[in-house]
Amino acid sequence: MKIHIGSDHAGLEFKNVIIKHLEAIGHQVTDHGPHTYDPLDDYPVFCIPAAEAVAKDPDSFGIVLGGSGNGEQIAANKVEGVRAALVWSIEIAKLAREHNNANVISIGGRMHSEEFCLQLVDAFLSTPFPGDERHIRRINLIAEYEKNGSL
Repeated sequence: MKIHIGSDHAGLEFKNVIIKHLEAIGHQVTDHGPHTYDPLDDYPVFCIPAAEAVAKDPDSFGIVLGGSGNGEQIAANKVEGVRAALVWSIEIAKLAREHNNANVISIGGRMHSEEFCLQLVDAFLSTPFPGDERHIRRINLIAEYEKNGSL
């Protein structure tokens, strides 16, 4: 599986842990940065390119993270075709895939332990989108609004 990842300074160390974890289980990970610690960096610079890469490759997924995950999710969701979900529980990670066909997960690295965050990532990536008609209809309504500004 192809996975694009981006963070900010608050997520830098944990981003590297996630990359090692994902590569160890056979995933291909593209790191969109940051690559060095800068306490004044700006998450959109790293999270938006990760989201753009996911939008260009519908078979890939994305992970964005920072201190809370909120801003990172907002930035990723500005990219057409991205459905980024802020995830804080295993159930939410699964529902993001099952109900929203989310293609990007956003995590607050300061909100949870590393072990639990890895569980969130694994739950998200291993949960398929079942393609129920009601969920497809809702996703299409969002996509229509995203493209045309109307429902």
